[in-house]
Amino acid sequence: MPVKPGRKPTASKSPARSKGKRLLTFLNYGGNCEEAFRFYEANLGGKITMMMRHGELPDQSQVSPESRNAILHARLELGGTELLGSDVPPEHFQLMRSAYLYLSVEGVAEAERVYALLSDGGQVFMPLAETFFAFRFAMLRDKFGTSWALIYERPRE
Repeated sequence: MPVKPGRKPTASKSPARSKGKRLLTFLNYGGNCEEAFRFYEANLGGKITMMMRHGELPDQSQVSPESRNAILHARLELGGTELLGSDVPPEHFQLMRSAYLYLSVEGVAEAERVYALLSDGGQVFMPLAETFFAFRFAMLRDKFGTSWALIYERPRE
């Protein structure tokens, strides 16, 4: 953007460049958070760094017996970021809509492997295929209710 005469250019104060800020994704599950995170850890190369149950809360007076094993807070390192999650009561759980975890992979074979894992028992919205912008791209919801966009990108020019 050109600078008008008599004005000095100013440094960008973009919030995205501020130290200490990170954008993380938090997912609610309907009782299968632990199963989902253990699956992602075992099959996508993630690492669970925290898994706390409702039964571990200091004040157990508000914890029902049926929710003691439900996940209160979980963290998974995956693809250079952290995914957070918890179980919510079934009456409050809704499947993910209009939001996807966008997973970029390296190679056709890896895209096909991950697609097979995530689509097994899930719902495919767009099958894995070559597109004008990717060597492989797919959109699906896995068996845990998490929506994924899977991509092996073409090089950007």
